[in-house]
Amino acid sequence: MIRTVRTAVLLATTGLALSLPARAEAPVVRIRGTIASVTDNAITIKPRVGDAILVRLGDGVRVAGASAAKITDILPDSYVGTAATPQADGTLKALEVAVFAPSMRGTGDGHYPWDLEKENTMTNGAVGAVTGTTNRTITVTYAGGQKVITVPDDVPVVALAPADAGLIKPGARVVAFTRADASGTAVADRMVVGQNGTVPPM
Repeated sequence: MIRTVRTAVLLATTGLALSLPARAEAPVVRIRGTIASVTDNAITIKPRVGDAILVRLGDGVRVAGASAAKITDILPDSYVGTAATPQADGTLKALEVAVFAPSMRGTGDGHYPWDLEKENTMTNGAVGAVTGTTNRTITVTYAGGQKVITVPDDVPVVALAPADAGLIKPGARVVAFTRADASGTAVADRMVVGQNGTVPPM
């Protein structure tokens, strides 16, 4: 009889667990600023506005180094990511461009909302064509589509390449891609860190 009751309780609680909705994954929050301090498993980031933010480094956090590049580094078949603003003619005007190292090809592939400025987007894909010598136009192709993007001469361009945690040090500029854990602490699973004073523009 006791075993029967225990079995019934187990089945009931199991059914309840299965019926409960899974905890929704926390949204990605990009924290931009300057690294103020570093410990073994966390950093403090001082954003341009507001108080410093504690960010815990996730297990196996991925680091990309951002170094200065030029608009001429955007070549046919380059893999790029560009935040941009929609234009009236349906094209996009770049706010920044990141040229990925070959080993990072495919990173973030697609076209989706971004939070650099109001109503801007991010497009990651392969450059199919480059036209013009000033305010050049690039066609970026990604899985499921392509976008035509104008890149003004004064738009910041950086090169991104895999790097190690040695770049994570006070004074470096950073963009940390984080999710809040159960306690509400921001946890970074990847970071873009500026090298030699470079500011990651994304």
